[in-house]
Amino acid sequence: MNHDYADASKWRGTTILTVRKGGKVVVIGDGQVSAGNTVMKSAARKVRRIIDGKVIIGFAGATADAFALMERLEVKLEQYPTQLARACVELAKDWRTDKVLRQLQAMMIVADKKETFVLTGNGDVVEPDIGKDGGGITAIGSGGNYALAAARALDGYEKDAEKLARKAMEIAADICVFTNNNFVVETLDE
Repeated sequence: MNHDYADASKWRGTTILTVRKGGKVVVIGDGQVSAGNTVMKSAARKVRRIIDGKVIIGFAGATADAFALMERLEVKLEQYPTQLARACVELAKDWRTDKVLRQLQAMMIVADKKETFVLTGNGDVVEPDIGKDGGGITAIGSGGNYALAAARALDGYEKDAEKLARKAMEIAADICVFTNNNFVVETLDE
């Protein structure tokens, strides 16, 4: 079977999960990048810190597109240093209205000590639901729904945000062929 590796719709490979619980926010991502049914890379780093480590980004989709968006978000955060929501909305507006940016194929989860947002090229800036203890759980990517379901199921049983996130990602990696267990984890204390 021949693959058109330039066709971004054929590329799969990310599960990003965010858990906000017990005074911590954890962003965890797997390392797999796939093209069709071929694993192209097993240890990609799709979770990163920006703005002197104060903001964590997890991205899904085309890597170059995600990096372009990450750089633009950094610029927005420099303009609005204490306003993560505003910076995300401003990026989403640019992403939606700019001819070049509109072509970018990526999604991002962005979190700081107080807030978490999911950003998409459709102009979405979504804040996840708040859980029982004031936290929130959200996920994106190929295995995102598996990780999200697992994290929600474990939420009442696991008090530690990082342990919960790791276990949920292990479950997603067991189910989703586009997700592996080479995790990158970044944590902030609220």
